Amino acid sequence: MQKFLFFLLFLPVVSFSQASKVKLFYQNSQWDLLVNDKVFYINGGGGTVKMKELKEAGGNTIRTWGLENAQSILDEAHSLGLKVMLGFWVQHERHGFDYNDDDKVKNQLEGFRLAVRKYKNHPALLMWGIGNEYELEYSNTKVWAAVNDIAKMVHDEDKNHPTSTVTAGINAEKLKFIMEVMTEIDIYGINTYGDIENVKNILAKGSFQKPYMITEWGPNGWWESPKTKWGAAIEQSSTEKANVFLSRYQRCIAAERKQCIGSFAFLWGHKQEHTSTWFGLFTENGLPTEALDVLEFCWSGKYPTNRSPSIEKVSITLKDSSDNKSFLANVFPAKEKISFKLSASDLDKDKLTYFWELAPESTDLKSGGDAEEKPAAINGKISGNGKDEIILKTPLKEGKYRLFVSVSDGKKIAYTNIPFYVENDPSLAEKQIRFKNQTLKSFENE
Repeated sequence: MQKFLFFLLFLPVVSFSQASKVKLFYQNSQWDLLVNDKVFYINGGGGTVKMKELKEAGGNTIRTWGLENAQSILDEAHSLGLKVMLGFWVQHERHGFDYNDDDKVKNQLEGFRLAVRKYKNHPALLMWGIGNEYELEYSNTKVWAAVNDIAKMVHDEDKNHPTSTVTAGINAEKLKFIMEVMTEIDIYGINTYGDIENVKNILAKGSFQKPYMITEWGPNGWWESPKTKWGAAIEQSSTEKANVFLSRYQRCIAAERKQCIGSFAFLWGHKQEHTSTWFGLFTENGLPTEALDVLEFCWSGKYPTNRSPSIEKVSITLKDSSDNKSFLANVFPAKEKISFKLSASDLDKDKLTYFWELAPESTDLKSGGDAEEKPAAINGKISGNGKDEIILKTPLKEGKYRLFVSVSDGKKIAYTNIPFYVENDPSLAEKQIRFKNQTLKSFENE
């Protein structure tokens, strides 16, 4: 989902005396990744920041999508005892790359050859990640052969580290290319979210026998989440996401240990994608979210000493209306005063602080994780910020909005958000017809 572009002009070869030797081993119907002849199961984070926190949580590997800052990333990882799945950003057709242009395809491969020669002996290197979601929104199937050619080149240059490639989800068509064209790929990487439940069946139906990894996983993606009648994706709260992380790790990753050699939780860092909270395991300010508690339990078998706060529910009351039922779910008149109350808890009984923020619904929506701009906050509409209950005066302008709320113990944070629509016709008659089938969104955790 990440997009990286790079230009390789000259990469000097750097030698290391303690390069890791990584290989795959199959015995008793189980695949193992061996690092210097010791079994290595990947408990990884997708991202290159906060490596110390990943190590402390029981993680052992990070994943990059491209070669930007590769030397410093590898060096830092090595200093912490972490391994790196080092990515090659194979160009995407949807970004304008032409796989019918033989010169461009060759130049791309030769650029990667320089990188292999430079980094192949770094002791932090675990494997090569050749391409990420290059088949997203594409039509030219030559990309599969181009990726396989890169993998063959890697095998020619480096005998000590396996090759992998990553697709956007999995289906029968993609698996066919992986099995029939990608003969030089050692490990198949799959980015999958809500659809992670189907991975096992698709691989089994296609008789896939090689090892695989879940190279991105986490909460439901915005593309597979329920939507309001006005088209806004409904995001899971951080507590719902934490529950999803635990369930998916146990049932879809650890349970498939015989063929799945590990995974990378996404995103080990922060980004804006549809919202500012959707995928990041950390906030913009660097605070860890609830899901990190769960990942530490999955990776180390124990929860951290200090636990994150949790979201219970958000209660909504229209202050100026004598009959709340006269308004449809999350469709409000302009300039209406509305009470929002967050119920939260903390296992450690820490003192909690609250923060609310109003913003228009994002319109800079991209696909494949391409960079997006965060919409600017709308100020002056919230009374009582800093408390668990606020009064929001809805904007005058009709349209789509989202109210964000977070609760923190000072070290960790929980969050949720509420999409709503503002109608500036007080009668709401037309909108009541348009949204009459709107289902109430429950903000209570199941």
